[in-house]
Amino acid sequence: MGRNIDYGNLMHDAMRGLIRKVLQDVADNGLPGAHHFFITFDTSHPDAELADWLSDRYPGEMTVVMQHWYDKLEVTDDGFSITLNFGDAPEPLYIPYDAIKTFVDPSVEFGLRFESQDTTDSDDLVVKTPEQDKHEVVPAPVAHTDHTDAKKTPGKKDADVVSLDSFRKH
Repeated sequence: MGRNIDYGNLMHDAMRGLIRKVLQDVADNGLPGAHHFFITFDTSHPDAELADWLSDRYPGEMTVVMQHWYDKLEVTDDGFSITLNFGDAPEPLYIPYDAIKTFVDPSVEFGLRFESQDTTDSDDLVVKTPEQDKHEVVPAPVAHTDHTDAKKTPGKKDADVVSLDSFRKH
């Protein structure tokens, strides 16, 4: 049996690189316009760093909102650190890119979802763009941790996420 190209992992690397570039731009220039991010990550990831009370409250995953207030955003090749406000308590976080489960910018209806399977198969990547509405659509899960920033804008619909499984050969 010959060597195979691992498109799944290549796609994951590319999408995590996209997240890194977006966050680096925000670190350098700030959030433009109405852009804001919902980032869901695995709080039990061995390289994730968060306060004990946060990991106790969110033992599996947590979604953070990066919108009106954030501080000390530092982007590296492997992850990013940021200070966010949790009920008037600023808390530093370090989130490795491979701990990210979803990255959503609802202002432009863009979202990425990295899904793990219980099998030894590589992760599935779900990418959403508005033009792909004709394919399998799954609403992006968002559990807000900072409710002051999580208010919906009237007239805006939730972002949709499209599974790449619909493009795979069976």
